[in-house]
Amino acid sequence: MSQIVLEDISGGSAYSLPELMTTTLAHYLRDGEVVGTGGGLALARAACRLAQLTHAPNLNYVAGGSGAVNSELAPLVASSGDYTNLICEAVVPMSDWLDNLTRGGLNTFIASGLQIDKYGNVNQSLLGDPANPSLRGSGGALLPLLTAARRIIYCLPNHSPRTFVPKLDFRTAPGFLDGPASWLKAKADGLYTGGGPALVISNLGVMDFDPETKVMRLIAVHPGVTLQQLQAATGFELVIPPKGAYTPVPTQRELEILREMDENGLLRSTQ
Repeated sequence: MSQIVLEDISGGSAYSLPELMTTTLAHYLRDGEVVGTGGGLALARAACRLAQLTHAPNLNYVAGGSGAVNSELAPLVASSGDYTNLICEAVVPMSDWLDNLTRGGLNTFIASGLQIDKYGNVNQSLLGDPANPSLRGSGGALLPLLTAARRIIYCLPNHSPRTFVPKLDFRTAPGFLDGPASWLKAKADGLYTGGGPALVISNLGVMDFDPETKVMRLIAVHPGVTLQQLQAATGFELVIPPKGAYTPVPTQRELEILREMDENGLLRSTQ
């Protein structure tokens, strides 16, 4: 994500687009939750720590494949594999981490992806022909097991028709499959025990999923973004509610907390 600084429409301090995405994500995390984050999502780990230090002191989070529980992020680093994450309360072995996930012990998992479709299915494996891909992603890792997570939040820093697509090149993580009928059948067959994708936060706005049709639905656009701009950047028709909203901007206190942990400026430049 290139460096973009937006002006606070409430008259406060300037903030970067990754900082806006981070505070937005933090607002959706709840006190008492157990949260898992993807390996390369620095903003997800920052959002978890921000939530702990503001409205969710009893939230517990695991920093990706490191197994670090409640890392202090001193400082925030790009990868969950960095040893800095191990300044934390405990380290969970990967076998225990996987067992907890499959048993439904994870309230929320935060992930990213190369592509997402209107039903929240995600591709993190490859682009192009699977037999001869033009690009290989990081692969499945925990993503195929997200059928057991109570809810999934996707953070996608590049909202474009190449990312928000009508058809995936490869399905790494199942969302609502082909729609409500197929998803309900998978639930009835015991193949899908979790709640499915709940939220998508991009560099343009915030989306959830219509409870009846399971199609991605707009919640809010970020300040400075128009509805037309967001829809044009989406390769399928979003569900648009009658009333729109802007994403709340970071408060001064939230920015102070973020910048104290992010001394290397990861959230002020690229993510």
